[in-house]
Amino acid sequence: MTILDRYLATHVTWGALLTLCVLLALFTFVALADELGDVGKGDYTVLRAFEYMLLSLPQRAFLLFPFAALVGTLVGLGTLSSSSELTVMQASGLSAARISVAVLAAGLGLAIISMLVGEFIAPLSERLAHERRSVAISSRIDVNTNYGFWVRDGSSFVNIRRALPGNHAEGVYIYEFDAEKQLRVATYARQARYEDGRWILEGIRQSDIREHRVSNREIEQAVWDAMFKPDLVDVVAVKPESLSAIGLYRYMDYLRENGLSTARFELAFWTKIVYPVATVVMIFFALPLVLGILRSAGVGQRILVGSMVGMAFHIINQISGDIGLVYGLSPFFSAVLPTLVFFAIGMMMMRKL
Repeated sequence: MTILDRYLATHVTWGALLTLCVLLALFTFVALADELGDVGKGDYTVLRAFEYMLLSLPQRAFLLFPFAALVGTLVGLGTLSSSSELTVMQASGLSAARISVAVLAAGLGLAIISMLVGEFIAPLSERLAHERRSVAISSRIDVNTNYGFWVRDGSSFVNIRRALPGNHAEGVYIYEFDAEKQLRVATYARQARYEDGRWILEGIRQSDIREHRVSNREIEQAVWDAMFKPDLVDVVAVKPESLSAIGLYRYMDYLRENGLSTARFELAFWTKIVYPVATVVMIFFALPLVLGILRSAGVGQRILVGSMVGMAFHIINQISGDIGLVYGLSPFFSAVLPTLVFFAIGMMMMRKL
């Protein structure tokens, strides 16, 4: 990589990262204003709301990376264009293709950062944020990170080791007490799901405890009439979009083994894979804008155009996913279509340079 390559890549990288910081501050402020509406519920305080916003930053950053990459490239390269540095580079023999290679190298680095954040940092911080918020707001749930969460259901205490999206749970322990607060029945279920207003337990081992004996039995499947509903499980179950790609892949295997729909989770999986690629595509899309119609534009115009294109990408991405789920389209196609569309438009604009 030459000095000019590093110079261009540095401007794009710093432009994208600075833009990401600005976008995070803006979107976090808006989210915080909405979150303050829940302050006062249970033990949820303003300090807890700030903690929730802080822990949600990695997931928000992952979703904003393509947006930030687009605007950051427009601003970074636009600064070079305004100072005529980009013109001098081209006049000295640096072609548009050569500039593209240097800029896309920076995009590849940003895509790797995005992938690492989305796969390793965001899932952990988002789960912790969700759990701490749920415990503070709900008075019926207590969470222990080592042993899942606890719910009281009448005279019974329920421990759910792992809450999953879609009204599912794994590792369910039910402890039933009599009027004298003596443990009478201890039940373990490998998994549970909520269907038609009732819980279905599977892989059950149950111990019936009496004064002079304990009897054990195993049951393949049984109905559990519990008073608590899935909304209590949902408040501690992280959304599919917040899970890692590996976690989504494993959960899809579980759904397939049990004959359940995987469409929503496949869409989240492919979106998680495509988003880092979208970061590179957004940088590629910005190149013909800077080298073409926005060459002599001001910083404000570039930010405006970048914001409009970024919002368009976000909206199209959401619409594509929703339409795919409604009409049963391929989750892979729904996830990758917006990125392909913007890449195709970018290619057409590059050919006109």
